[in-house]
Amino acid sequence: MAESRVREAARSRGEATEINIDQIYARFPFRLFGLEREDLNHLIEAEFSAELELCRINPDMLEQYRARRRAGNRVGFISDTYWNTERLGRLLRACSPGLTWDFLYASCDHGSSKGEDLFATYLRQQGVDASSAYHVGDNEHADIRGAKRHGIRPRHYPQAGPRLTTRLLREDLLQQLMFKGQPTRLDRGARTLRRMVAARSAEQSAAHHLGSTVVGPVLAAFDQFVATRRADLAGDGRRVAIGFLGRDGFLSHRLWQQSRGEPAAYLEINRRVSLIASADTIGPICELIRKIPRIDAAKLQDMLKILPPALADFFAHCDGGIATGAELADALPNLIEPHEIAMLAAGLRGRLLDYIRQQIPDLDDCTDLLLVDLGYSASVQKALSRVFKLAGLELRVHGCYLLALGDAWDELAEEDSVSGLIDDLVLAPHLNRMLIRNAPILEQICCSADGSARDYADGHVLREPDPRPATQIEVTSEIQAGVLTYASAARGVVHEFGLDPYRDLGVAARATATTLGRLLLLPDDEELALFGSFQHDVNLGTDTLAPMIHSNAISNQIALRGLPVTCALSPPPMWMAGSFAAVSPSHAYLYALFGAGQLPGEMVGDRPHGSLRIGLFGADGAGSLQEVSVLRTGFGGLRLRIPLSGAMRIAMIAVPLGRLAREGLIDGVMIQRGSTAAETMRTEAFMPVAADRLSAAGLTRSGRHYLAADDEGCLLIPVEPADGITIYTVAVTPLGC
Repeated sequence: MAESRVREAARSRGEATEINIDQIYARFPFRLFGLEREDLNHLIEAEFSAELELCRINPDMLEQYRARRRAGNRVGFISDTYWNTERLGRLLRACSPGLTWDFLYASCDHGSSKGEDLFATYLRQQGVDASSAYHVGDNEHADIRGAKRHGIRPRHYPQAGPRLTTRLLREDLLQQLMFKGQPTRLDRGARTLRRMVAARSAEQSAAHHLGSTVVGPVLAAFDQFVATRRADLAGDGRRVAIGFLGRDGFLSHRLWQQSRGEPAAYLEINRRVSLIASADTIGPICELIRKIPRIDAAKLQDMLKILPPALADFFAHCDGGIATGAELADALPNLIEPHEIAMLAAGLRGRLLDYIRQQIPDLDDCTDLLLVDLGYSASVQKALSRVFKLAGLELRVHGCYLLALGDAWDELAEEDSVSGLIDDLVLAPHLNRMLIRNAPILEQICCSADGSARDYADGHVLREPDPRPATQIEVTSEIQAGVLTYASAARGVVHEFGLDPYRDLGVAARATATTLGRLLLLPDDEELALFGSFQHDVNLGTDTLAPMIHSNAISNQIALRGLPVTCALSPPPMWMAGSFAAVSPSHAYLYALFGAGQLPGEMVGDRPHGSLRIGLFGADGAGSLQEVSVLRTGFGGLRLRIPLSGAMRIAMIAVPLGRLAREGLIDGVMIQRGSTAAETMRTEAFMPVAADRLSAAGLTRSGRHYLAADDEGCLLIPVEPADGITIYTVAVTPLGC
């Protein structure tokens, strides 16, 4: 602020705005901090000491510098800075002891920047012909355009390309939400490492660039976390095996193989097979099935390998032979005998153990198994622990996760443990859950190209077909290649720069949470285009694919319920933040605010806004008027809900939009159904009324836009016969007054 005040004062007097550090601190608010004006020099030295500590030489620039000197060129430095030439020289030599130069220019000593006349001063004082001068810099305006304006040949060396620059700016924004009051840049060089790897990389595809600048840094930090956890467990004579859980642990396993010499297994074990193998009662199987939206007899038989007559009869009485998971889970204890469950679980358990021993030959001699996965509630870990105990194996199981839910840890066996690089101690619990809720896109990125495990035979895994499109797998493969490229390049940069971004895992966790959180919560347009057609396989023994991004579903939900309620809804779409971002960037930011607990319902929720009399007409033309409440949304829209009973026999609803606003946009007409009004309001299921089914009287419509001739201009909504309660929701954005 002091710097801005000095520059503004100079500008108002028509003076040069290139200033020095003494001028800045002369305007510093000393009294605010209990200081005296005599402390000015101490403050300057404190800031300069921080520069000396934090600045590092750029090896690429140093090599260019040396190459020019070897070629016999005169070489020096020109900088826009409030540090004078003497301090600038000290800073350069602190970064590279013994560095020399033929000339050194600091803008504050000459009252002019590179974008103004500093280049002209250099040319005049050094007696250099502009056509023989060559300038390297990172700032498009000052270095490149400034040099060109004076006839100097420039070379642009950006610290980060436009893709990464935009993402880093979004990370800054998100970090302020995630870690209030904590420094945004003191990350032990993690961001510097990313910039340098990106600067050294050739032009890349969108997928490869995402892997090498975003996903790569996240998984590199996680890889160090796994290695640290492995070292912590290995003491006291323990024999520790490492297993990366497939399919989501596939990319982490590849990274471990590339960067470390220690052996590690890749274990294709999912929640379904581990829960069934660990079952000694029907309970775990019911828990699994309850989470499946819809299931038929064939899929259940594929999961359980048996279909008793009672189960077959159950499905025969279901509508279309399909039941919900909840319906089947409630009925299952009465449809299958306990001994059948025991035989089923024991058989799968034996085959699973044979498979694990094939992947980890010395399993029976190990004391501990470190399971590595993206996370989140350790369900596979808990099931495997039960499997080992039922098999009589004395083996402690430790989960090592990128994202971990703290409230799931208390359910572990006493000797087992869980650790997460990002958990409820790194992020506030509601924000941690927001990341996990949006992690399906990360799962797809990290996943193998093989189908999910369904069983085992002779120590080998048997897989389901992978229902995902081939183009999707190709994109994830390219992202994974970018991740491995980053890991390889980063090792060299770390050595050259003397960086150690993972020495403090607490700092690394915050930096990783910011990088990952930006991808999951604030994706940019390039990422939305990359993932726009992605599908997520539910991976519960069904062939179900759910869309990652579905902007229309979000828009309709907002029209139906309002923004705060929509933010709190569960998937699908599987990537909620991506779907909000596909509506608009501001919707994505509002969703991120919700995740950070900073979206006040009072500001963006619905408020009462009077009432409106609508017309209800039967098939015989008879009509009546009904008063309905009007709600005003936090964004100035209007919403009204019209409840109807099937007994009312209504065929048409007439909504006098002219009385709400003579001109506006129809945001949507949605239908919800249920047996009672309360149930209808609670249900997340809805059906939009197609625009071509709506008609009008006294309204001119063009797309969503309408214009009413007078107050009586009506929107006409056809009503389909239905039992129970139906609620029609009409959402409108008024225009003009």
